Parts: sequence; C-alpha cells; structure tokens
Amino acid sequence: MSAEDAVEHGTRKPEQARDRGEVIGSGFLWLAKWSLCLVAIAAGAWVLGYLIAKFWVILLPVALAIVVSTVLWPPTRWMVNHGLRPALAATISLLGFIGVLAGVIALIVPSVVDQAPDLGDKSTEGVNQVRDWLRGPPLRVRDEQLDSAVDAIVQRLQSSAEQIAGGVFTGVTTATSALIGIFLVLVLVFFFIKDGPRFLPWLHLLLGSRSGRHVEEVLNRMWVTLGGFIRTQALVSLIDAIFIGAGLVILGVPLAMVLAVITFIGGFVPVVGAFVAGALAVLVALVGNGFTTALIVLGIIIAVQQLEGNVLQPVLQSRSMKLHAVVVLLAVTAGSSLYGIVGAFLAVPVVAIVAVVVRYIGEQIDVVTEPAPEATDDNPSRAGKPDDAADAPAGERTV
Repeated sequence: MSAEDAVEHGTRKPEQARDRGEVIGSGFLWLAKWSLCLVAIAAGAWVLGYLIAKFWVILLPVALAIVVSTVLWPPTRWMVNHGLRPALAATISLLGFIGVLAGVIALIVPSVVDQAPDLGDKSTEGVNQVRDWLRGPPLRVRDEQLDSAVDAIVQRLQSSAEQIAGGVFTGVTTATSALIGIFLVLVLVFFFIKDGPRFLPWLHLLLGSRSGRHVEEVLNRMWVTLGGFIRTQALVSLIDAIFIGAGLVILGVPLAMVLAVITFIGGFVPVVGAFVAGALAVLVALVGNGFTTALIVLGIIIAVQQLEGNVLQPVLQSRSMKLHAVVVLLAVTAGSSLYGIVGAFLAVPVVAIVAVVVRYIGEQIDVVTEPAPEATDDNPSRAGKPDDAADAPAGERTV
C-alpha cells in the first residue's frame, strides 16, 4: 500500500505526516530560490544588453559580415574544391558580390533621377485631389480649417529649420561612418570566407576536447541554420521582387525597378518588410497612375504574398528552422525598437540562432536524463550508466 493510500484509509500514523508549516515553508523556499534565479538571469541579460550597446560599433560589422559570408561561402567552397587557393577564391567571390551591388545601384539610380520630378508633380496633383475630396461630401471641410492645418505644418517645419540644418552636418558624419563600416564589413567577409574552416579546429583545441566538442557542434549548427535561412529568404525575396516588379512594369508604375529592389530587400525582414514594401508600391501607383492601377497593384501584391506564405516558405524553408509567426513578429518588433532597421533585419537570424542553442541544450539534457540501458550478457558493465558518461569520474560528467 502506498503512502497516499495509507493516509486515505487512515492507517498512517499521525506523527508520520509532515507539518503544515514545514510544507508551506518548503514552498516559499522553492519560490524564493527560483525568484533569485530569475533576478540573476534578468541582471545578466541587462549586463549583456549594456555590453552589446557599448560595443555595437564592433558587433554590427561582425554580424553583417557573418550574414554576407553565409551567402558567399558556397561559391568560395566550390572554387577551393576545384583547385583555387582560398585567398583567390575569396577575392573572386567578394569582387563578384561588389559587382552585383554596383550593378543594382547603376540600374535603379537613373530611373530615380528621370522619374522623380514627374512623380513629384503628380504628388502635388494627388494632394490637390485629396483637398478637393475633403471639401466635398460627406466631410465638407471648410477652407479655413484646411488653411489652418497647412499653416500649422509650415510653422512646424520653419521651427525645425535649425534642427534640419544641423542635421546636414550630422548626416555627413553618419555617411562617413557608414562608408568606414561598409569597408570593415568587406574586409571581415574576406577573412571569414578565406580562413573560416580553420576557426573551429583552433577553437576546439583552445577549449579542450570536452568543452570544445560542444562548442564546435553548436557553432556548426548555427552556421548551417543561418546560411539556410539567409539563402532561403534571398530566394523567396527574389521571386517576390520578380513577380511584383513585372506587374509594376506592365502597369507602367513609376520607379518600378526601384520598388522591385525595395521588395527584395524588404523580404529579409519577415512580415513587416513585405507589408512596408507593398504599401509603398501601392502608394506610388496611386500617386502616379491613379486609383484603379493602385487597386490592381494591391491585388498583385496580395496574390504574391499568398504564394510566398502558402507555397514558397513551406517548400523552400526547412522545418527545423521554421519559427512561429508570433515569435518572428515579436523579434522584429524588439529588434527595430532597439536598433532600428538593422535590428529588424538581424532579429530573425538572432532568434534562429538562439533556437539552435536551446534545441541543443534540450538534446543534451535528454541524453543525461534518459533511462539507463539494462545490463546484458555482452555488456554487463553498462548497467545503470548513461552511454556517454559511463567512464567519466563522478562529478565531472558534462552536459
């Protein structure tokens, strides 16, 4: 008979029951212990965030270089496997990447220069149409109200003139810092794809065989996950940009190629990027071609987004990397609020990497906590010992 049955049937002696105060005290002790653990974790997270903010000027180029390296590593590895030296293969891959970026810029800049003035004139016409619509039914806003609203906007701009003028000098400094950052990213990419295969063996040797194997395995999984995620997003974004860009060109929407490039870039920021790029395309179509064309563009964007969400993502993206839409949205929101556009871009890769670490820790916990194998005639010494920890001294078994 179990202790619970004994208590239920009244056969257990009263002195064997635990004191009520002792039970409550144990509960409070347990709660206090985990509360201290949570406070320590929160303090550690705050310190980590503080260090990231302080060293952001260094961490940002490293993070961007790692992302670019995942894209350039496959062609670099292919060239190395076919006899090229790593330095030459890395140089060719990097120059090809720079050439593609230069070609895209050369493709979109002339269209912006040619069509921007006409788009500005049409924007003025669109504003006038909106003003006429506000004057008519059902709103019937009076001219005095519209003029007061316009005057308030003008006064606000005039009061901010000094700030805008000062922002020009700040913009020059920011542009200079951006150029230095881009150069640093390119240099880091070169060394990452040239000497990357040497890093893990060196780190394994530095940390030792026991800790090194865990770190090496986790970093390998991170690299595979990050590379798969970036390449998959690039392919999905490219398909979106091709379909939406083709629709914009057929409809004669101004800045169609520019909007296609923005759609491609926005695809790397899940959920939010597609929404912003699509809204911008509809707005330009509304200003440039009218309400009917804007509705058609909206229909094209919705159709392409449905194709992406229901066909491309499930087929092209591995299920092991797939994150729930709520997690993705919260990650993008947190990243954008902390570090702006760059934070929104890096949010999902960071969450994917964290998921890899959590998944690996769970696997190691399962290895330690799984039931011990039963003794057999062939291997009686394994009874009561986990497979990978049977020979480890007590107190030195690692997860």
